[in-house]
Amino acid sequence: KEANVWTQLFDFSYHCNQMADAESAGSSRGFGGRGRGGRGRGARGGRGGARGGRDGDKEANVWTPVTKLGRLVKAGLIKSIEEVFLFSLPIKEQEIVDTLLGEKVKDEVMKIMPVQKQTRAGQRTRFKAFVIVGDENGHLGLGVKCSKEVATAIRGAITVAKLSIVPVRRGHWGSKIGLPHTIPTKVSGKCGSINFRLVPAPRGTGLVAAQCISRLLVFAGIEDAYSSSRGSTATMGNFIKAGFQAIGATYGFLTPDLWKEFELAEVPYDKFAEFLAQEKRR
Repeated sequence: KEANVWTQLFDFSYHCNQMADAESAGSSRGFGGRGRGGRGRGARGGRGGARGGRDGDKEANVWTPVTKLGRLVKAGLIKSIEEVFLFSLPIKEQEIVDTLLGEKVKDEVMKIMPVQKQTRAGQRTRFKAFVIVGDENGHLGLGVKCSKEVATAIRGAITVAKLSIVPVRRGHWGSKIGLPHTIPTKVSGKCGSINFRLVPAPRGTGLVAAQCISRLLVFAGIEDAYSSSRGSTATMGNFIKAGFQAIGATYGFLTPDLWKEFELAEVPYDKFAEFLAQEKRR
């Protein structure tokens, strides 16, 4: 009975969010169709201001970076996300990932669960969303967000996942023939009571893992892997976090093929210091 109540609550909230989105999309002109929207009174003087109209939508969609990294990416001075990872530059804007990876980035909702908090007035119910993003080519991110509405929680989780994207290292099992297809070494992750472990597998084995972990590996671009886990894996949130921690640890091992010496390039903030100074003056 309790499970049915939660299911009905989730369906009701989902339909309410859809109705709210439809209403907000249909009433973009403001109050009463000709109110303060696109055809209504502008900010100052004359008719047809840019509030809520088509011009306002265009201006809202234009990305105005607020960080140094964002300015360099928008100007085209940083063209790959590997440069960002090489110098460990923090990503504070999701548009940076959208610009560098483009349409390759996919997202998928892994779990939506209701959470409650006891208050004086009773119980306050919110919804917690787990979302993964990846390009199936060595980049993976996980986002968790809690909100009063399901749609808001999903949007926030997608943003958090893009900001937490990490590089995933791939390797071979046995002879190095063909493209990398599995993880380079054994890696492990832990969250809560769950201990999770990934083991390299021969080509053609596939993903021997739970369904949620298989989706993580697919989004990371790994084709073959064995897995083992201990603990309460029914808690999917912790299970996903442990798997993401293990996958993100693939670059934590210094293998012999990384022993070669190479000259470090100049940090982008120093290399393009003049450009950043000009942008700041503007």
